[in-house]
Amino acid sequence: MPNQSTLPTATDAPETVTPLKPASPRHRMSTRNRLLFFLVAWLIVLMPFLFWWSTWFGRHLSDLQITEYLTDDKHPRHIQHALVQLGERMARQDAGATRWYPQLLRLASHSVEEVRNTDAWVMGQDPSAVAFHETLLKMLQDSSQMVRGNAALSLVRFGDAAGRAQIVALLQPASVAAPAAGRVIDIDKVGTAVRQGGLIAKLQDGERTTEIRAPISGRIRTLSVATGATIAAGAEIATIDPGSEQVWEALRALYLVGQLDDLPAIRIYERNVPEIPDRLRQQALLTDRATQARAAK
Repeated sequence: MPNQSTLPTATDAPETVTPLKPASPRHRMSTRNRLLFFLVAWLIVLMPFLFWWSTWFGRHLSDLQITEYLTDDKHPRHIQHALVQLGERMARQDAGATRWYPQLLRLASHSVEEVRNTDAWVMGQDPSAVAFHETLLKMLQDSSQMVRGNAALSLVRFGDAAGRAQIVALLQPASVAAPAAGRVIDIDKVGTAVRQGGLIAKLQDGERTTEIRAPISGRIRTLSVATGATIAAGAEIATIDPGSEQVWEALRALYLVGQLDDLPAIRIYERNVPEIPDRLRQQALLTDRATQARAAK
């Protein structure tokens, strides 16, 4: 009888070895495809930057570019870019800026609202120019509330309070009316932040679609209609509370030219409520006091 210690056990049995399969070759991207991949990735990053760079008003323009941009009626943003750059030069009292003053007077009647709006602000940078003063007085009758407001603010720099009513209007909600009759097929919500010219509603009348845009930057305060409603031309669609920057500039101007009749509009911004930033509240209080002190004299 064999010794049990010499008998093979389960643990002594040879392991079954699975033959190795040949490794499948790894798929490698071709050099051409890698180059295409990196090119597309680069363009994804580059294109937004180029768009931003081409539309950024802070990008420096040469004298030749300012001249070209001011007459580029096909690209209103080019005109605005040149106006902003020119306004900065005027604020620095750059005597060379006067060569473009005839263009500023011409642009006061430009067909694009945003161009007239920027132009009104720029003319306020040189209160010594008599022609600007006369042009700004005419712009108080512009069809755009924002152009009228900017013209009024610039006139304060000339020591002229002729636009005081337009400045007070900058503190108040703007009413948005339907330019045509139709059925409301889309509309924003109360509390939505909007920018001047931003779409807030659409009307449908047969095959015609009418877009209704915000006259000012701010926040939708009220809506008078709902989706599906049929409205007449001229009916109120919404009201928009003015944005902080608009209110800030109006309060600063009224600090200099405000009258007692303006106090109700000013005091709206003295309230201690979350939607009124502290700097607006403080400026409203200063404007209130300055207005009362001026009246007392």
